[in-house]
Amino acid sequence: MSDALDADAPRPFVAEVVRGTPTEEELAAAIVVVGEAYVREVAEATAPDDAPRSRWELSARGLRTPLNRTAGWHGFTG
Repeated sequence: MSDALDADAPRPFVAEVVRGTPTEEELAAAIVVVGEAYVREVAEATAPDDAPRSRWELSARGLRTPLNRTAGWHGFTG
């Protein structure tokens, strides 16, 4: 048996009440609402597919490196 957690397995949920004294029903309702919002957020959090590159983009050569402005004209032999 593997000790690694399955990625699709539900994770345990820990809730800490810092104020008030909710009933078990209120606490269960809050856990359900927050859990459902989390599940919905995870389902909607998908990375957009990259748009396919056009043939122009694929054939265009890269930009040249920027000029070294600090070098001055020391290399000019003209």
